[in-house]
Amino acid sequence: MGRLFLVTLEGKIYSCKHCKTHLALCDDIVSKSFHCRHGKAYLFSKVANVTVGVKEDRMMMTGLHTVADIFCVKCGSIVGWTYETAHEKNQKYKEGKSVLERFKLSGPDGSSYWVSHEAQIIRSEQEEV
Repeated sequence: MGRLFLVTLEGKIYSCKHCKTHLALCDDIVSKSFHCRHGKAYLFSKVANVTVGVKEDRMMMTGLHTVADIFCVKCGSIVGWTYETAHEKNQKYKEGKSVLERFKLSGPDGSSYWVSHEAQIIRSEQEEV
């Protein structure tokens, strides 16, 4: 399969919570106001040590986008998605940027973001209705 070469980032980094592979720098955060299935997500101008999956059109809260899931290059965990094309004019700023799900990351201080038990209960109750 070959030898795996990883980029080592310097500074305050976000890393894969499973294998600790460096994924992005704090300085490259464009927005912290994104959301995913597991809660918070951050938009980054660039990420490292990821592989890109198949492009697909997805209807998201902000409209139709062509996106591709991104995976940690070391352990293969899905860590977020990258925006290939934004079909809405006011969403074009997302093109070429990537979203990392906070739930899948360890923060610069080594902390992990966990979905709270209350959020899981609320989600379960909403699904029952």
